[in-house]
Amino acid sequence: MSTTPCPCGSGSGYASCCGRFIEGDELPETAEALMRSRYVAYAMSRTHYLRATWHASTRPADLSPDASIRWIGLKILETEAGGPGDAEGWVAFVARYKLHGRAHRMHERSHFLHEQGRWRYVSGEVTSS
Repeated sequence: MSTTPCPCGSGSGYASCCGRFIEGDELPETAEALMRSRYVAYAMSRTHYLRATWHASTRPADLSPDASIRWIGLKILETEAGGPGDAEGWVAFVARYKLHGRAHRMHERSHFLHEQGRWRYVSGEVTSS
C-alpha cells in the first residue's frame, strides 16, 4: 500500500485512510470519517465519490470541480453524534484553500444522516473568510 499522506490531515497514509473509501468498497463508519473523505474527494476531484455520498434530497445536479481552487488543509473542530448506532451527526471544520493564489478559509458545520447502512452528507452552514 502507498505511504502517500492522506490529504485529510489525519497523519495516516491515503490508502489506509480515505483512499479505502474513495477508491475501494469500504464505507465510512462515522460522520467524521465521511466528512474527511469528502474533503479529500474535493481535493482530488473525485466527483463520483461526492455524488455517491451526497443525500439525494440535497444533491446538486452539477458537481463539476472548480479547477481554480486548490484545497490545502483540513482541521476538524468538533463532532456531535455521528458514530456507530447514531442516525445523524454534525461535524464542524475549517478547510483551507487557495483561489487564484490567495489563501482562504471555509468554516462549515455539516449535517449527516445514516440511512440504509451508509452515512450521507445532507447540508452545511458555511462561513468563508
